[in-house]
Amino acid sequence: MPDIRLESVLKCPVCGFSVRVTMPTDACVYFYECNQCGALLRPKPGDCCVFCSYGSEKCPPRQQRRCYGPQSR
Repeated sequence: MPDIRLESVLKCPVCGFSVRVTMPTDACVYFYECNQCGALLRPKPGDCCVFCSYGSEKCPPRQQRRCYGPQSR
């Protein structure tokens, strides 16, 4: 099994601000507030969390194929 990457760079789709975030290993993150503009990020349709939508890495549950979001099939 490949190593799980725990850091992802989230990029706000509103203002373009990027921030490196350590992802939780046991859950998907459904909401994240941009540190720059205050926009509330939510997953795109079909994604399980904000990291899968706006991050440089998919969330750990998706990396381990344990995610129960719409694309986990």
